[in-house]
Amino acid sequence: MTATSSINLINPATEETFRSIPMTSEAELGAILERMRVAQKKWREAPVSERVEICRGFVDAFRSMRETVAIDITRQMGKPLVQAQREVDTMLDRADTMLRLAVSGLADETLEPKPGLHRFIRREPLGVVLDIPAWNYPLLIAVNVVIPALLAGNAVLIKHARLAPLCGDAFIDAFRQTKLPANLVASIHVDHETITRLIVQRAVDFISFTGSVEGGREVYRQASAQLLDVGLELGGKDPALVCEDANFDFAVTNLVDGAFYNAGQSCCAVERIYVARPLFARFVDAFVAEVRKYAVGDPENPATDIGPLAQRKAPDFLRGQVDQAVQRGARLLTGGKRVPGRGYFFEPAVLVDVDHSMNLMTEESFGPVIGIMPVDSEDAAIRWMNDSSYGLTASIWTENAERGEALAAQTAAGTVYVNRCDYLDPELAWVGIKDSGHGCSLSQLGFHYLTRPKSFYLRTQTAG
Repeated sequence: MTATSSINLINPATEETFRSIPMTSEAELGAILERMRVAQKKWREAPVSERVEICRGFVDAFRSMRETVAIDITRQMGKPLVQAQREVDTMLDRADTMLRLAVSGLADETLEPKPGLHRFIRREPLGVVLDIPAWNYPLLIAVNVVIPALLAGNAVLIKHARLAPLCGDAFIDAFRQTKLPANLVASIHVDHETITRLIVQRAVDFISFTGSVEGGREVYRQASAQLLDVGLELGGKDPALVCEDANFDFAVTNLVDGAFYNAGQSCCAVERIYVARPLFARFVDAFVAEVRKYAVGDPENPATDIGPLAQRKAPDFLRGQVDQAVQRGARLLTGGKRVPGRGYFFEPAVLVDVDHSMNLMTEESFGPVIGIMPVDSEDAAIRWMNDSSYGLTASIWTENAERGEALAAQTAAGTVYVNRCDYLDPELAWVGIKDSGHGCSLSQLGFHYLTRPKSFYLRTQTAG
């Protein structure tokens, strides 16, 4: 990497370069880290209440940048502009939530009193946190770490995905408008080799990575050799179960949205659906009819529901999943082809007669394709839902609350919804199991992974 190298940003709707940004040089990176260390030693001494007030200014500043940031998201990774604007709003709400939880989440835990003793556990900051967000929700994934890490007394180094680097820079622009002390947050543009060196040299104290399982394993391997802690969110193959007593129209509408919002490019998107057999034919017909209402096209057009995929290789990958499923007996009911012309557009695909011998039902698609499969019992449904190397989210659709909770308890996932999907509640812990993740973000528990516990055992009486 040289100081003159740059990243060309390609609009996935037009396949044209719309901006170039310079890479961060080794000398710049070294200076950034040195200044961060100095700034963080002072920041860690600030009361949590003061950190909250300073970070609240970030929310106000970012809100004023809403339209500029939204169009940057759309042009970097193809998200329809309306959805990009909604992402800004959701990100600000998520930041507000973590601001509200910070004082209690970072409070000392005082133990039961004993004569002559004062005992408590304090959450202390780690130092410099390296945040490596993914491009699909470039604000939401980043804010999961940036705001809680700062509130916990850390400094944060943001290395955003190569497809969405402007979003890392937007965080810095917003913080410059606040009273946050200088050098506590930085956005860098570097290659994978540079990140490896940061980890191997223990230049950071914690790594948060959101991306592929392969990438997460590599980060984990490098960090574990240095005894560095990591947080990993690595995607999913999230299932949905539609019970016979589900609110039919509500389930159809929400599951289409859960599968195809953001062109299906979500770690918690619905990627496979299991339907009680008595409902199956009717459900499939209604689902396909709803999908055909979705408009694929220019992401800057407010009427567009599905924009281009963010990566050049994605349409061919999805087509490969569809073709393999069809070759093994699946039926393609709609879509499943690349849209002719410029841009990485793909028609949303719905398949039936699917089974778990097909990649479509077992490997993450990360795009607008879905397989729908009938089930004859709840026990069979749970077996199929849990038959996955992933475990991020799952959803149960039923009007019986007790049934929903019982089925959710049997489902292997970090978050299980009843009558909702493809959603993140920041007051709940965001976790994954199996290949979907390691660690925890958001909620009060999220602060625990960005701090270390320190125990205080203070003897207040030494005589008598």
